Amino acid sequence: MPFTVAIIGRPNVGKSTLFNRLVGRRLALVDDQPGVTRDLREGEARLGDLTFTVIDTAGLEEVTDDSLPGRMRRLTEQAVDQADLCLFLVDARAGVTPSDQVFADILRRRGATVILAANKAEGRAGEAGMFEAYGLGLGDVIGISAEHGEGMGELYAALLPHAERFTERSGDAGDSDLEADALAENRPLQIAIVGRPNAGKSTLVNAILGEDRLLTGPEAGITRDAIAVTCDWGGRAFRIFDTAGLRKKARVQGKVEKLSTGDAIRAIRFAEVVVVLMDGAMAFETQDLRIADLAEREGRAVVVAVSKWDLVEDKNAQSRELRKRFEELLPQLKGAPLVPVSALTGSGLDRLRDAILDVHEIWNRRIPTARLNQWFGAAVDGHPPPAVSGRRLKLRFITQVKARPPSFVAWCSRPDAVPESYRRYLINGMRQVFGLDGVPIRLALRRGENPYAKRK
Repeated sequence: MPFTVAIIGRPNVGKSTLFNRLVGRRLALVDDQPGVTRDLREGEARLGDLTFTVIDTAGLEEVTDDSLPGRMRRLTEQAVDQADLCLFLVDARAGVTPSDQVFADILRRRGATVILAANKAEGRAGEAGMFEAYGLGLGDVIGISAEHGEGMGELYAALLPHAERFTERSGDAGDSDLEADALAENRPLQIAIVGRPNAGKSTLVNAILGEDRLLTGPEAGITRDAIAVTCDWGGRAFRIFDTAGLRKKARVQGKVEKLSTGDAIRAIRFAEVVVVLMDGAMAFETQDLRIADLAEREGRAVVVAVSKWDLVEDKNAQSRELRKRFEELLPQLKGAPLVPVSALTGSGLDRLRDAILDVHEIWNRRIPTARLNQWFGAAVDGHPPPAVSGRRLKLRFITQVKARPPSFVAWCSRPDAVPESYRRYLINGMRQVFGLDGVPIRLALRRGENPYAKRK
């Protein structure tokens, strides 16, 4: 089992840059302004032949109240308690600050195992700050540059004794192959939770996890990174992406919010199922519809969840109204699950999980060609395509070319002449007959004869 390293330090010392360096990808948002990172982000790091879990944390600040920085600090302290060792970063160019002294004392009091590193130590500008860091009383100081990759060999040498100690502690791994096989069979189902700011996405993920793992609060736009957490939810492994709230493009301001929006869109593209979370008091606003349409255009299976359901008074009437508006405003997702949930009381979470599993099964569904063409022939005979320029269109054959999402190709005498309304008729027929509710359906038309006509 890999050991865990939490990167700790005050804001803007380069924690996220080092995190990205260790995981080998730009997973964490990086910007010159302090306080960009707010939630805990985990990644699988590799340094030489060492593999371990690395945690990027929010910058430590000297606050203990219930303000946003105070809640960020408590999450970071939680990571310190859970990690096997802490990599404490200071800024070699800025030198040791009073805040660094305070946080060094906190790490000592908590009994954390600490490796001290001075970042931005490239060149002569960082030499004084690096030697100054010895005064923190946390042992030897490693000079590194996360931006340029300098000092990674020294960091490897500092981590190696700890890695050997944790390997000995974990004991014999004789059943590791069996565990790996079990993990492969139960590969986490990737879901992304998306929605407008302050819809309750992080609160919902915390309710699923059963712990305050993600930063929440009344302020809109707290989440910036697309944070991925892996969990066991009702006996099934899930990898859940909590994303930043998506606003209208015209309202997106500043570099960090643009990066956050791009991160959320990438999470949608990597997900298998997208949960579009809407506020129960303001569901199906224009931005909600755009987000749901984005998920459909990306070919993801979609579940619509309505949050803060505990605040709704007449639940039956509201449920009927929401379903009616859903069918009118999002016909491209006809039949997708609509699940009211309350993260505060936990109601609806089991139904949400079942809806995700059901729509994921549909998203992966394959329909036998013989059964598909039996329906296709009846559909075309029952409602033939309109004649174009006095010439009748001939639709000959259909087959499914892939799943995830279900995608079909039909052979036709003149594909360009088939009206869009007739294409929708065929898609709606497949959705109804084969139970393809809640997933995008792709239908392409090609010119030519039945490619399987001459097969025996």
